[in-house]
Amino acid sequence: MIKILKDMPESRAQMFSGVEKKIDVTAIVKEIIATVQRDGDKALKAYAQKFDGAVLDDLRVSQAEIAEAVESVEPEFLEILQKAAANIREFHLQQRRDGFRLDKDGVVVGQKIIPIENAGLYVPGGTAAYPSTVLMDAIPAKIAGCKRVVMTTPPDKRGKVNPVILAAAYVAGVDEIYKSGGAQAIAALAYGTESVPKVDKIVGPGNAFVAEAKRQVFGAVSIDMIAGPSEIMVLADGKNNPKHIAADLLSQAEHDKMASAVLVTDDMSFAKAVAQEIEEQIPLLARAEIARASIDDNGKIIVTDDIERAVEVANQIAPEHLEVCLDEPFAYLDKIKNAGSVFLGRYCPEALGDYYAGSNHTLPTSGTARFSSALSVDDFIKKTQYIYYDESALKKVCKDVEYFANKEGLTAHARSAVIRFED
Repeated sequence: MIKILKDMPESRAQMFSGVEKKIDVTAIVKEIIATVQRDGDKALKAYAQKFDGAVLDDLRVSQAEIAEAVESVEPEFLEILQKAAANIREFHLQQRRDGFRLDKDGVVVGQKIIPIENAGLYVPGGTAAYPSTVLMDAIPAKIAGCKRVVMTTPPDKRGKVNPVILAAAYVAGVDEIYKSGGAQAIAALAYGTESVPKVDKIVGPGNAFVAEAKRQVFGAVSIDMIAGPSEIMVLADGKNNPKHIAADLLSQAEHDKMASAVLVTDDMSFAKAVAQEIEEQIPLLARAEIARASIDDNGKIIVTDDIERAVEVANQIAPEHLEVCLDEPFAYLDKIKNAGSVFLGRYCPEALGDYYAGSNHTLPTSGTARFSSALSVDDFIKKTQYIYYDESALKKVCKDVEYFANKEGLTAHARSAVIRFED
């Protein structure tokens, strides 16, 4: 049964103590990474047999396999994938940026935007297949201008990749796909093997082993974030239909037993009605066991004195997904400081963002929305500065540079500026 609280505890950690428990996988992941670095493709094939039950001859998914997958999915689903991809492209095209150049009196300073050349996408398998993740990760990389977009995803026992994953990769324009999952796939992308190319950045969600692998390879390669369990918070008043809000909360609870679903409301009667609806809806779900565990362990309903306090609670928790199911929701948008993605109004369930609206669903979790953002085109670019001074321009400022450098005790820095004019 979901817990009803009168306002929230002092800290996020107190509220989600169950969510924040960590499985100690460090040593296991370290060994997997070392094995992949040492044995390359041989290690990936051995791990595929051990963890996925698949005997692989080739790690790379062939063009014939992709074509077969695209042909096998329902035409209606392929059309929906294409519509969703179009929305995602439209949204992320707005994120493209240009460099700049400032010219003044013999001085040029500027910045240029350079795409990351090789992007690596991790797409999980396991308890559910997520073609939406393929679209969300690959399309921004393509818009940024990455030359090579490489995807890894675990195979099934037959050595096949889920056809809906391959169809999404086809629609998104992924360049290469490899049959590998878990920490071993992250290691392959980070360090390269005979088949899998080394990439410059790895993005995409995964289980605790994937998250730990990303943590360990960071530095050898860039990563997007260390993603925790999925989260949803709903700000709602008593004018909402309890059935709708319960369904929205369960949309994230079904992801993972560690997922958290939170309602914040100023109406105790409404809170109790939503709690009852959750109990009635859980048995109807295909993933009822997962949702049950999530709601029992991490589900919360927080009842505040008013909606203004509810907004404060949202900013304290900094949720991954935040629904604002209130009249005039745009009036609250500027008050929301910490959230991965915000869903405004009574007819905007979080599932729209997962699949179709165009905004990205790879979002900061575990309170990191306080300082980080959704995956975007910016994740697939780097910014390089450049500077030019002619002789006259340097002569005007060299004494300033000398003085500044000497203040730091760096006399070689100082001399490098003034030596050009000693003659």
